[in-house]
Amino acid sequence: MANQFGLYALAFGLAMSAAPASAQQALPPQLVSGAPSQVPVAIQTLRWHMLDNDVSSLAFRSMDTLFTTRTVARAGSVAVLPRADHALDFNYDFEGKSYSAQQFLERTYTNALLVMKDGKIVSEIYRNNSNDRTRFMGWSMTKSVTSVLVGRALEEGRIKSLDDPITNYLPELKGGGYDGTSVRHILQMRSGVDYEERYDFANPGTAATNHINALVKNVARFADAARTIKRLHEPGKVFQYKTLDTAVLGWLIERVTGTSVAAYTAQTLWEPLGTESDGFYIMDGAPGVGREFSGAGFNATLRDWARFGLMMLNKGSANGHQIVSADWVDKSTAPAATENASGGYGFQWWTMPNAPAYSAIGLQGQYVFVDPLTRTVVVKLSYFPPGPGDRESAETAAFLAAASAWKPR
Repeated sequence: MANQFGLYALAFGLAMSAAPASAQQALPPQLVSGAPSQVPVAIQTLRWHMLDNDVSSLAFRSMDTLFTTRTVARAGSVAVLPRADHALDFNYDFEGKSYSAQQFLERTYTNALLVMKDGKIVSEIYRNNSNDRTRFMGWSMTKSVTSVLVGRALEEGRIKSLDDPITNYLPELKGGGYDGTSVRHILQMRSGVDYEERYDFANPGTAATNHINALVKNVARFADAARTIKRLHEPGKVFQYKTLDTAVLGWLIERVTGTSVAAYTAQTLWEPLGTESDGFYIMDGAPGVGREFSGAGFNATLRDWARFGLMMLNKGSANGHQIVSADWVDKSTAPAATENASGGYGFQWWTMPNAPAYSAIGLQGQYVFVDPLTRTVVVKLSYFPPGPGDRESAETAAFLAAASAWKPR
């Protein structure tokens, strides 16, 4: 019987060796074209699909498995967040109907939610197999982190004035669209450069191509597009949201501090904040050559995102440290121009219409919401479907307003 089994096994092995090997998965033409990439095909494919709704719940909390990363280390004592746990026993109104806070979680693709009132956690919810050790991708909430770093660099005299031309610090940008643009213009997303934030990957334009080259294929630094970009508007005149502006701010921080963005984040923010876990940035460009994706690449735990929001609520103070000045908090969270029905924009923070509240907001539903009037902080980490997300964003705005007005008893 043993010999018969051995013959079967040998025959099976020979048959398998004679069969043609299955082909490696094929890359889409948008990734095949252009500069060749050293990133494995499987990883490029995963990055290409990471925004898709059937995988984003997992991808948005697994970025360290998809990208080269740089750690933002925590150190020292952990700032304890007091608790006053309470059921989310309030409703919110949306499109003529009333929904419970519990319904909101599933209706708006929530991975994790934390609500703080007056410095105390009243609700902390993890979903979809996430937990308090999970580090969630902030996407463009990273822009608000970068804003704090710029504020620190200004206060330390590394940046002399927000009205300095960016080329004073980054002469590599002379002769292009950023020439004549001030640091302030870039902070306000009013650089005037011709960079439409449109990610139609089937027909990639400037922004989508930059994303592909820097983050999917790792063949370019994200900020390198700033060297050759053209000008569309006079600097300071027109608000146009673009991640390239924040990538330039990250490059600025790197230049004026003489260190990496990750190291400066750890030194000036993450350590004094009293965080409980290391954060990390995903890196653009080739390993050893690229830089932190300062426009949308920072990852942290739910509670550490909440510590960031609480620091802003407390006018830049946290864990016994004045991390950034109260003046910077006020200026960066004030609208740079008249707000519209949706709100406005300050220094890399979104402002709420006709209210002192403001938010860090990231792609597909990431929020750190701060309302000084009711001393409320809400962190929502989500996986909205790709696209404009208008319904989910509008419903989240309704929930945040209700959460802010809520008084747990």
